[in-house]
Amino acid sequence: MIMNDSAFIKKGFHISTDKSLLNFEMIFKYLDQESYWAGGIPENTLRRAIENSLCFGIYFRNEQAGFARVITDKATFAYICDVFVLTEYKRIGLSKWLVQTILKHNDLQGLRRWSLATADAQGLYTQFGFKQINKPERWMEIFTPYRP
Repeated sequence: MIMNDSAFIKKGFHISTDKSLLNFEMIFKYLDQESYWAGGIPENTLRRAIENSLCFGIYFRNEQAGFARVITDKATFAYICDVFVLTEYKRIGLSKWLVQTILKHNDLQGLRRWSLATADAQGLYTQFGFKQINKPERWMEIFTPYRP
């Protein structure tokens, strides 16, 4: 599925959920070496994660410029993760367009809960209604980092 926004389309960008278009090597390199949240991710782990997620790629003239994954049951819950835009494409609104596209995706309508975690992009996500977790004392986790 290709997502359209005429302003970005005119500039040569598009967003797609077609996994065959994903540049796995670029995604792996970014997440492993440049992200603060997935450093050290094993390649086979990322392959399984992509295989079992709804993935969104941003493309500029058919070269991948950004990425996001949504872990979801497509009925009640979605967790947005691994969101990034490559440095050379930042500050032109692509992250905002990507989040808008994710939230409008047909398979993700009517969900009871959306979730995500971020250390530095609260300003982006609050524009779309995300806020601090209500009743965080109810949330629990097991966290096992890729690198000790």
